[in-house]
Amino acid sequence: MKKIVHKAESRGVADHGWLRSYHTFSFAGYYHPERMNFGMLRVLNDDTVDPGQGFDTHAHDNMEIVSIPLQGALLHKDSMGNIHEIRVGEVQVMSAGTGIRHSEFNRSDNELVNFLQIWILPKQRNIEPHYEQKLFDEAERRGRFQTLISPDRQDGSLWINQDAYFSMADLDAGSKAIYPVKKQGNAIYLFLIRGQAMIDGELANERDAIGLFDLSSIDIEALDNIQILCIEVPLD
Repeated sequence: MKKIVHKAESRGVADHGWLRSYHTFSFAGYYHPERMNFGMLRVLNDDTVDPGQGFDTHAHDNMEIVSIPLQGALLHKDSMGNIHEIRVGEVQVMSAGTGIRHSEFNRSDNELVNFLQIWILPKQRNIEPHYEQKLFDEAERRGRFQTLISPDRQDGSLWINQDAYFSMADLDAGSKAIYPVKKQGNAIYLFLIRGQAMIDGELANERDAIGLFDLSSIDIEALDNIQILCIEVPLD
């Protein structure tokens, strides 16, 4: 098994006043030649948006864009006619395909929005744009991994245009969980949203990430109460 470790404090930081963003991979004004991607995983941004602020309408194409709110609610509008608020517990997947325009806005007067925005390179280019979001039952990930996104809607998950899988687990201190790789040859990227854990002999703290190659499964041990996101992706 091979691995790479990305500590939280090693991420790129952008402070725009209304937006504070931590970039695991090269993005916008942050460039790191060894942090371009992890296989088909291209972007993992940890964004905090001030009340009454947001991203103006902008364009994307040929990218799978995943948004996972961790605090607050984000209003999404796009050129397909979707107008939805995305809240904690929900996951959004947007296949930009041939092209889409969208905006994201925190319309609260007093609450910050913190969300993960993750980009995955698509399996097929120039598909018709596609949008989905879903509220997941948090009880289904207590003590185990819950599949959120997959190419085959596994276990009621959202669809993605890539052989990629997103799963999340909430583990109590002292407990363990096993994540089995779903597609042979895929690698996994584990992002610790909160807490402290042991992953393949590595101590991981909040917002640390570990990428693992050449494996069939991985054990995660929670040292305190944790929430962990697993992103399984092809390497090429």
